[in-house]
Amino acid sequence: MTKGSDLFVAALENEGVERIFGVPGEENLDVLESLRTSGIELVLTRHEQAAAFMAATYGRLTGRPGVCLATLGPGALNFSTGAAFAHLGAMPMILVTGQKPVMSAKQARFQIVDIVASMKPLTKMTRQIVSPAAIPSVVREAFRAAIEERPGPVHLELPEDVAAAEVEHASLIPVHPLERPVASPAALDRAAEHILAARRPLVMIGAAGNRPSLVEPLSAFVTGARLPFFNTQMGKGAVHGGSNLYMGTAALSEGDYVHEAVERSDLVIAIGHDTVEKPPFLMKSAGGPKVIHVGYQSATVEQVYHPDIEVIGDIASSVEALGARLAGRLPGDEGMIELRGRILARINDRSDEDRFPVTPQRLVHDVRAVMPDDGIVCLDNGMYKIWFARNYRTHVANTLLLDNALATMGAGLPSAMMAAILHTDRRVMAVCGDGGFMMNSQEMETAVRLGLNLVVLVLNDSAYGMIRWKQAVDGFPDFGMRFKNPDFVRYAEAYGAQGSRVGAAEDLVPTLETAFEGGGVHLVEVPVDYSENTRVLVDELHNRTPDVDCA
Repeated sequence: MTKGSDLFVAALENEGVERIFGVPGEENLDVLESLRTSGIELVLTRHEQAAAFMAATYGRLTGRPGVCLATLGPGALNFSTGAAFAHLGAMPMILVTGQKPVMSAKQARFQIVDIVASMKPLTKMTRQIVSPAAIPSVVREAFRAAIEERPGPVHLELPEDVAAAEVEHASLIPVHPLERPVASPAALDRAAEHILAARRPLVMIGAAGNRPSLVEPLSAFVTGARLPFFNTQMGKGAVHGGSNLYMGTAALSEGDYVHEAVERSDLVIAIGHDTVEKPPFLMKSAGGPKVIHVGYQSATVEQVYHPDIEVIGDIASSVEALGARLAGRLPGDEGMIELRGRILARINDRSDEDRFPVTPQRLVHDVRAVMPDDGIVCLDNGMYKIWFARNYRTHVANTLLLDNALATMGAGLPSAMMAAILHTDRRVMAVCGDGGFMMNSQEMETAVRLGLNLVVLVLNDSAYGMIRWKQAVDGFPDFGMRFKNPDFVRYAEAYGAQGSRVGAAEDLVPTLETAFEGGGVHLVEVPVDYSENTRVLVDELHNRTPDVDCA
C-alpha cells in the first residue's frame, strides 16, 4: 500500500523535479511529510506569488516545468498573478494546491473557493485529483501539457483526503521525449524563394524564439545566412552576440530608431513572434514589408500582425532547413549594416553623462559595465524596462530577463533569486523600481536564508514612475502616483543583507563592483532621473527623420 501523497511526490521525482517553491498549509501536511523523506528540496518563500514567479522563471531558463505549492483558498488565489505571468510568458510550470477533503465536509465551506474554475483562464490545464490511483497519469499529463508548445502553467489540486488515502498497484508512467512536428518542405521552399527574391530581408526574433533549446540553431541561422536581425523585448538575448548583424530591440511599437530598419526592409522573417507581446512593429494592410511567420503554431492574426506566408513546425528544424536553402545565396545588404551603426550610436547617446540622480542611459551603461558576458540581469516592470530593452547589449543568450507579456510588477526579485539558484557561478542582478521592489521585498529574507549571491539594484524615484510619465504625456495633472519609501539600506540590513546607497553618478560602478565582490545578498539604492523619458522617447523620436534608402 502507498499513500497518495507519497505516490504524488514519487511522480514528481519521476519527472526530474529537484525543488518545490511555496508556502504549505494545513491541507498540504501529508504532501509536506512525503517531501521531507524525498530527494526534493522544499524552498519556503514568504508569499505564494513569489513562489510562482520562481517556478515560472525556472521553466523559462531550463525549458522544464518549475513546481510551486500552496494551500487552498487564499494561498491558492495568491498564485493567480504567477499563473498569468507564466501563461502569457509561455513558461512551463506546475502549480499544486491543496483542498479540504472531498469525501467529507466536517468544516462545511470554510476557506473553500473553486480554485479549479478560477485557474481555468490562467492555465493550459487545471484538474482536481479525485483518486490516488489516478495520480501517476494526471501528473504525467500535467508535465506533458506544460512543456508542449506553446508551454505554460498547469494547475493540480490535491485534496487532503486523497493525499492521505492509500492505494495499491499504482505504477509510475515512464517519461518520454516529445517530438514536435516539422514544417512541410513546400512551405520551406516557398519561404526560401521569397527571402531570396527580397532586396532587403530582415529577421525579427520574438518571444517563442527565445527558448533555451533554440539558442544554437537560431545563432547559426542568422550568422550563416548573414541576415540582419532585431528582436522583440522578450526575444532579446535569444542568440549569441558578436555577429555584427543585430539592429536593435523594438522596445516601442513604432517610431524608434530600430524601426528605420523595418521601414527599409521589404521582407520581415518573424521567428517565434507571439502576439501576446506589445507589438514590436505595426503591419499595415497596404505597403510596408511582407512578413513570413516561422513558428511552432499558426500565427494569431491581429490588426497589427497578419503574415503573408507561414512556416509552421519545430522552429529549430525550420531555421536549420531554411539556412540550408539560403547558404551562400544572399548577397548581404551593406546599407542595412551601415544603418545598424547609426541606430546603435543614437541609442548609446549620453550613456556616460555625469548628471545625478542618474539618467536611464547611464544606469544601463554602468550595469552593462559590471556584468560579465554571462551575467544575468532580471528586470522588474517599470520605465527602466524600456531603457534596458533599447540600450542593454546581450552577448550570451538568456542573460536579460524581462516580461513584456503580463508585464507585472513584483517579479524581478523572485526571478533573480531563481537565476542565482540555478547559476551559482555567475553574477546575477535584480533591477527593480521602488514600487515593484516593495511588492515582494519580503523575499529578501528568503534570499538571505538560502545563502544566495545576488545584487538587488533599487531605483528610487518615490513614485510609480511609468504611469506618472504616461499621465504627463497624456496631459493629465500629476496626481496619485507618489509615495514615501523606507530607508532601503536599513531595510536590507534588517533582513541580514548588506545595503549601500549611491550618492553620485561616478559611484554606481564601484558600488556595484563592491557588492558583487562581497558576496551574499546586497541591496544597492540609486536615485534615478526620468526626465530623459520625455526628451528621448517623446520629443526626440517624434522629431526624428527616418534615414531610409529604398533604392
